[in-house]
Amino acid sequence: MQFINQAAVQQVLDLLKGQDLYIHLEMTNGAYASHLDQSKHTASTFIRNSKIRYLQGSIAGNGPYRVGLKMEEGWVYSEGLTHWDETETQRLILSGHDKDGKLVVSLQLSRAPF
Repeated sequence: MQFINQAAVQQVLDLLKGQDLYIHLEMTNGAYASHLDQSKHTASTFIRNSKIRYLQGSIAGNGPYRVGLKMEEGWVYSEGLTHWDETETQRLILSGHDKDGKLVVSLQLSRAPF
C-alpha cells in the first residue's frame, strides 16, 4: 500500500463507474480505543459484499482524502483515506490509518466478491 495518488484513484473510480460492483466498507476506532482509555467510546461500521452501482465517483481533499459515490438513490461517503493498493488494476482498495498505523477506515470496490 502506498500513499494515495489522487489522480490515479480518480481514474479507477471513473473506470468502475456504471458497473455492478461489490463494496466493502468499514470504519473502526478499534477495541484498542477503550482498551487504552476506558473513557473512549468504541465504534465501528462494517459492510461486505453488498452490490452497488454508482453514477459518479470522486475523490477530494488534500490528505486524508474522502470519496463520494453518487448512486441513483443515495450516496456512499468515506472520509479519512490515506493509502491505496496501486498494484490493483480491476478493483479499488483504499484505507485510512491513524498516526500509529492502525486501520481506521477501508473502502473497497470490485467486480467480484471479496
